[in-house]
Amino acid sequence: MADKPDTGEIAIFHKAKLKKTETQENTLLTTETIEQEKRSEIS
Repeated sequence: MADKPDTGEIAIFHKAKLKKTETQENTLLTTETIEQEKRSEIS
């Protein structure tokens, strides 16, 4: 039936073939940092 997902590819998936990757976190700027950057652009 169409309501069940096809899991055939998952059954033959080999986790050992995955490549290692490094995850980097990107932090959002604070309001204070944005204000400092605006002030430095004006000067």
